[in-house]
Amino acid sequence: MTTRDVPAEAGRAGALTDVAGLRVGHAGRAGDGWLTGTTVVLAPEGGAVAAVDVRGGGPGTRETDALDPRNLVQRVEAVVLTGGSAYGLDAAGGVMAWLEEQGRGVRVGPGPGHVVPVVPAACVFDLGRGGDFGARPDAGTGRAAILDAAARESGHAVAEGSVGAGTGAVVGQVKGGVGTAGTVLGSGVTVAALVVANAAGSGMDPRTGVLYGRYFGAEDVRPPSAGVHALARERLAAAAARNVAPPLNTTLAVVATDAALTKAQAQKLAGTSHDGMARAVRPVHLLNDGDTVFALSTGDRALDEADPLALNEVLAAGADMVTRAIVRALLAAESVETPAGSFLAYRDLYQE
Repeated sequence: MTTRDVPAEAGRAGALTDVAGLRVGHAGRAGDGWLTGTTVVLAPEGGAVAAVDVRGGGPGTRETDALDPRNLVQRVEAVVLTGGSAYGLDAAGGVMAWLEEQGRGVRVGPGPGHVVPVVPAACVFDLGRGGDFGARPDAGTGRAAILDAAARESGHAVAEGSVGAGTGAVVGQVKGGVGTAGTVLGSGVTVAALVVANAAGSGMDPRTGVLYGRYFGAEDVRPPSAGVHALARERLAAAAARNVAPPLNTTLAVVATDAALTKAQAQKLAGTSHDGMARAVRPVHLLNDGDTVFALSTGDRALDEADPLALNEVLAAGADMVTRAIVRALLAAESVETPAGSFLAYRDLYQE
């Protein structure tokens, strides 16, 4: 199975960009000691209501306190997901500089340039996976990623796999990456997710080779043959024996909707969306993970005010889309060989 077997809805990208106005850009580098990158989610001009929920024990973040519902900032113009661990958070500076040039951000004075862009960011650990511990994203990488996003049309298809912040991602012993998914609810509300799957835990059932997240999909799950699974385990064990990169990880997600949410409701969405990680990765939220979910609301569709539980449908879908996006990330990832080790992709291990 490949990502082509996970169908998008007719006329839609099956991606975070199904939420109208959101655009996604990637910048990454592989080879010559590099294996890392940055992904930027660019909101419509005027921003999106934003919130965050951090569950991992080793997070690396920037500007997440600004998203607390008790605090001033209501909307953000962009969210940055980046490799490079805490060093890679410098990528947000390049995004912030570009937004300032566009006059986008929290207005703090009378002039058109009197803005302070609030750019929440979170990082995954991929240091040294390309061979050079000092090869990491910087402000230039962030600028390249937001320029990539800004050049896209609303509703564009999103590259998945070993791109952007997923360039150096690993899930357990298997190559990770970027994945995305979207759906339209019966109410007409769109809910979508984009993940950078880079977990310390495994995304794969060791008994069968089935991706955990596929147990929660609509399709019948057919495990690989016993022979293919046995060979895959042997190849993974051999690769693990020569890998020298430390097992410090983190899965990141941006969950978005066009439903009109308050910051408190968006924070609830970020929290319940972690359930999607727990279905697709086992174990999850460990001390050497920094698992973080951002939630964005563009506010184009009002929830049914007569139904106090109308948000529930959005909450459930957010978790479902995170699970689906993690599966897509693992299916789209590509094997890579670096001086630090062999990182084998699921599709290369289990193709029959």
